[in-house]
Amino acid sequence: MTGPGARSFEGVTDVGLRARFLSIAAGWVALVTAELIAAPLVLRDRLPDPIATHWGPSGAPDNSMPFIASLLFQVGLWVLLAGGAWVLALTNTAMFRRRASRMGLGALLGGAGLFLPGLQAVTLVANLDAPDWGQATDLGWGALLAVAGLVLGGWIGALAARPGPDDHPEPSVVPTRRLRLRPGQRAVWVSSVSSGPLVALGGSVLAAGLGCAVLALIGGDGALRVPATIMSLAGLVGVTFSSVRVQVTEEGLALFYGPFRLPRKHIPIERVERAWSEELFPSSVGGWGVRGLPGAVTVMIRSGECLVVGYVSGGRFAVSIDDAESGAALLNTLADRASTGPSAR
Repeated sequence: MTGPGARSFEGVTDVGLRARFLSIAAGWVALVTAELIAAPLVLRDRLPDPIATHWGPSGAPDNSMPFIASLLFQVGLWVLLAGGAWVLALTNTAMFRRRASRMGLGALLGGAGLFLPGLQAVTLVANLDAPDWGQATDLGWGALLAVAGLVLGGWIGALAARPGPDDHPEPSVVPTRRLRLRPGQRAVWVSSVSSGPLVALGGSVLAAGLGCAVLALIGGDGALRVPATIMSLAGLVGVTFSSVRVQVTEEGLALFYGPFRLPRKHIPIERVERAWSEELFPSSVGGWGVRGLPGAVTVMIRSGECLVVGYVSGGRFAVSIDDAESGAALLNTLADRASTGPSAR
């Protein structure tokens, strides 16, 4: 496995790949931001205030927002999405060794960067030269063009980020270790890990949802309530599952999610056959977050060292965590104690 400064693609270091990506992304973000600001301001004199922002099933506008609020919402949403992607790229050099990670980030920037201006353009055209927002024209096929922009932009962004390395290191299983504990001696192991990029992304979506909620309350725009609720819930879920705390005691393994330590998962010591440390990556477990099926679950917070628990009944549970080898060694020791009965404790 290559280190952060290793040469990995045609003589380019991982840091160099990140710098190249960030340079291109910075230009793209600046271009889209400038367009989102400039287009409404150029057409300001030909637009009603407030402007129509939502259309009903009949095709007629049924809700509006003040011009400035609409402008700030569109630009703010883009800045939050782009900012989350930027933080993800800035804080995780290792992700640039993984083609799927780069392509996903490129797809996000490319898709959102065409979808939001496309949606803005459709809205502006419908409001153009209308005496008031209630007389704005219907969107027609424009909304579908915006969706097409989302797909096209995502595809182009993914292709643009594709060149480069695609490390697929073979997972190495560390032989099961044990700790030496005196009879009756108690021991506890605790470790935690969080993903700054996932926290930033979840926080950005949560902030966008709360921003929509504020605009809905201030501007009386009921159309924003649904996206505000969806984004707020999605952001809350993202923040919750962006960090974990793992604790090993005589009772078994306990895992706590998020800043509030909820929800909680407990694996009784009687279910543990053995535990070990293993290098795992999103591409090998199906992606980030909680992946898999009951009996074969992985909590992938960040690539690399994971604590893996093999069940007596078959199957396994894995979680990204620091110092996983020490946690596995203690869990093996306590599982041996439990299997030999109370006299060994």
